[in-house]
Amino acid sequence: MADDGFEVPRLVQLYDPLDPDRSDLEVYAAIVDELGARSVLDVGCGTGTFALMLAARGLEVVGVDPARASLDVARRKHGAESIRWLEGDATTLPPLEVDLATMTGNVAQVFVTDGEWAATLAGVRGALADGGHLVFETRIPAREAWREWTRDATYESSDVDGVGRVETWVDVTEVVGDLVTFRASYVFASDGAVLTSDSTLRFRDRETVERSLAEAGFTVVDVREAPDRPGREMVFVARR
Repeated sequence: MADDGFEVPRLVQLYDPLDPDRSDLEVYAAIVDELGARSVLDVGCGTGTFALMLAARGLEVVGVDPARASLDVARRKHGAESIRWLEGDATTLPPLEVDLATMTGNVAQVFVTDGEWAATLAGVRGALADGGHLVFETRIPAREAWREWTRDATYESSDVDGVGRVETWVDVTEVVGDLVTFRASYVFASDGAVLTSDSTLRFRDRETVERSLAEAGFTVVDVREAPDRPGREMVFVARR
């Protein structure tokens, strides 16, 4: 099940306008070039921004996401017809053989149980060609990024084309071990509607991630700092 922010149409229409700067994805595009990949599986593709970026560069791209509303947005974008869109997740993939699989943004952290994460890694491995790579990011737990997820720090009031003014903010509601639950709130000026979306992320440390990759049949090739968020996130490059 996807969080409401990715599944409720009224919230999905805000996703791209409220986060227009996706320069973070250039890091992944550069890794795709570095590894010489010609086919990519974008796990948790959302509204399709990264998948479309890669397809525009001439790559063969498959985008998979469990949120139908997000995929509906992706399918309406320019160039979307060149991408194979799948509703589901890494455990429901049809037979594939790609050079590279990616999980950008928060995707790798949404699998909160060991079982969910192991099943996801197994599904990705099954979709990769021999020697293919998995690339994903995860936040460094010691940085405690969630301490900045408060209304005071995250509040924004934005004018969105076709929607009107929208107020947004995030509040952490619970921290238990390496699980952090937070609520995103949206207030629509047009009719006063207040919508919320609850999410939980798991903050795995480097040792835990590396152990899970080894157990799933991957070899860790590199662990890098995210260049646009130094000291905050790790980017893993693993080979089947």
